[in-house]
Amino acid sequence: MSCTSPCSFLSFSFFYIDNFWVFMFLLRAFVKLSFILFLCRRFSESSDKGWFRSLFVHKVDARKDAHSNLLSKKETSNLYKIQFHNVKPECLEAYNSLEAEVQKRLHEDQDYPCEVVGSWNTWYGEQDQTVHLWRYRGGYPALTDCLQKLKANKEYLEFRKERAKMLLSRRNELLLEFSFWNEPLPRQGPNLYEMRTYYLKPGTMIEWGNRWARAIKHRQENNEAVGGFFTQIGQLYVVHHLWAYESLQSREETRNSAWRKEGWDVNVYYTVPLLQSMESRIMIPTKSSPLQ
Repeated sequence: MSCTSPCSFLSFSFFYIDNFWVFMFLLRAFVKLSFILFLCRRFSESSDKGWFRSLFVHKVDARKDAHSNLLSKKETSNLYKIQFHNVKPECLEAYNSLEAEVQKRLHEDQDYPCEVVGSWNTWYGEQDQTVHLWRYRGGYPALTDCLQKLKANKEYLEFRKERAKMLLSRRNELLLEFSFWNEPLPRQGPNLYEMRTYYLKPGTMIEWGNRWARAIKHRQENNEAVGGFFTQIGQLYVVHHLWAYESLQSREETRNSAWRKEGWDVNVYYTVPLLQSMESRIMIPTKSSPLQ
């Protein structure tokens, strides 16, 4: 017959006592944590702007209207057209001269409700490409009116035939300007321009607009913000931001200074997940461009 020694009994007792207190400690911690989570959940549910929820989810108001009405300027009815023309390398100089002549005539003729905002040749990005930004004051009716008049203009039709000989390809988009961005106005040079194009995930335009409406204030210090636009016709969920800099060095310094401003990093953190891809063009204004 065997018996348990006093030492074995004491070891057995201390083992269970120690584990009992560990269990009680963990139980109390679990109860406290559950209570805190319960309070946070109730507090968060009581308000759409609950702080606990905002730690994990950025809430965007449900869409109740079209993007064009929610994000564009209400006080104006401007419609923009952006053109991307890929020019034969040997024809670039002749193309710029021809385009400048036609733009001047359209500007001088008050019968055409359109104006050139800016024209550029791409320096870095897609080579031998020209970019034109047009404004139609009056929206779609102004665009339609202008196109109908141009179709009846024999001189303009001849220009298009001549221009076609110089092009490899072309495409365009119709744009609206964001309500919180500057309206692009003529400026003196010399400047170089950067067009940053963002291809968003479908359904994210409202959140993009909400974020940039707060962030644009961090990019006004050096008067670098020229205009911000989003597509209405063409490839959808595309955003174009247009910036002006004195030089590439000035661009680098201006962009770096934004990171030292409180809130800029938050904007980048929340907008990067909205993107499918993005690209940047560095552009030089043509001699006839109102944006120099």
